[in-house]
Amino acid sequence: MKRCLIITGGKLDLSFAGSFLGQETFDKIIAVDAGLEAVKALGLEPDMIVGDFDTVKPEVLAYYRRMEHIVWDTHQPEKDETDTELALLKAQATGCTEVVVLGATGGRMDHMLGNIHLLFPCLQKGMEAYILDSQNRIYLIDKERTFNRREIWGKYISFLPLTEEVRGITLTGFKYPLHEKDIEIGTSLCISNELQGEEGAITFTDGVLIVVESHD
Repeated sequence: MKRCLIITGGKLDLSFAGSFLGQETFDKIIAVDAGLEAVKALGLEPDMIVGDFDTVKPEVLAYYRRMEHIVWDTHQPEKDETDTELALLKAQATGCTEVVVLGATGGRMDHMLGNIHLLFPCLQKGMEAYILDSQNRIYLIDKERTFNRREIWGKYISFLPLTEEVRGITLTGFKYPLHEKDIEIGTSLCISNELQGEEGAITFTDGVLIVVESHD
């Protein structure tokens, strides 16, 4: 598995990020525009820097310009894709099979919602993609999955439909079980569930779900 870390320009708890990165290893690090400031604060040297650089401090850009090994992927501010989408495309193009995105939540709601939607093409192409912050781990699933208490991000697990409908949801090992239930966009039925024991599972027959593992 080739793992990629993307740090983008949303709000990022540096204490959380430092603790998380102290326990993880990545094959590639991509900094995205203003996320470069967080990268510098964390003492990281990215392999690639992507963006239009309209929101990053000039002195931070100058600091990394001196590092000859870094690949720069520079774009004009007027473009169809967000900088985060461009970074995800680069991660795919370099053969990464798993990507973790930090700095993709908080701040502007349009960017946060857009970043969650960007997980969908990753799912389609077989690349595991996760958005993390200090309270949440967000990802998409289109098939059954098992959850272990020792591995989930927090106490709560929520399922929201990304597609218009998700059919045949069965939850076993959860505080609030379901059996072959269809849900549509516009319901809060599967918000804030919890594992009943050490393990739980979800199965469904059709659709795509947003999974949010979280804690207060």
